[in-house]
Amino acid sequence: MSRLRVNAFGISIDGYGAGPDQDLANPMGVGGMALHQWVLGTRTFQKMAADFAESLIAGQVGRDGVDDDFAARGFENLGAWIMGRNMFGPLRGRWSDDSWRGWWGKNPPYHVPVFVLTHHARAPITMEGGTTFYFVTDGIDAALERAKDVAKGKDVRLGGGVATIRQYLTAGLIDEIHLVISPVLLGRGEQLLAGIDTVSLGYKCTEHAASDHAAHVVLTK
Repeated sequence: MSRLRVNAFGISIDGYGAGPDQDLANPMGVGGMALHQWVLGTRTFQKMAADFAESLIAGQVGRDGVDDDFAARGFENLGAWIMGRNMFGPLRGRWSDDSWRGWWGKNPPYHVPVFVLTHHARAPITMEGGTTFYFVTDGIDAALERAKDVAKGKDVRLGGGVATIRQYLTAGLIDEIHLVISPVLLGRGEQLLAGIDTVSLGYKCTEHAASDHAAHVVLTK
């Protein structure tokens, strides 16, 4: 049976899942890349996006251990992804043209169907490596239904951003959430859990571990 999972979602010590002022130069908001430093040196990240990783962590050898174990788990048994439009790109409003095809180049790291939540219709985009982006305009339930249908029993990964995870979380639709607490303060941005009563929603911490780079917690219901 398909589960809806959040994996490897970075938050700051003060609870922010993204920095402010997302744009082309700051795809995760100002300061937001600090939330993901833990994963850049892992073997999983380098295998997934070798060229990109090389430019970010020049010369470092991919490491194994706690961080790599959690990064690898995020790609196991996946049949589809869901993401918000902010994760797909920095454009807002109606699609002005079809030139924007995501941050990830011709061969995105998903390799399964990806359902992008948006208010504005757009034709599907087929990329190399098995990734097709589908644009869903009729809400989070419709996107989840479509994703589970194509996943054929495998899990669906919810990629973010913050607003998208909050929608699914408050609706009680997420089965498992893996959060990575990075040792940084952002001060501003998008709070992930503020105002959400996770206990009343039925979530509890079922796993936790730490490395030199971050602390990992898994919440399940």
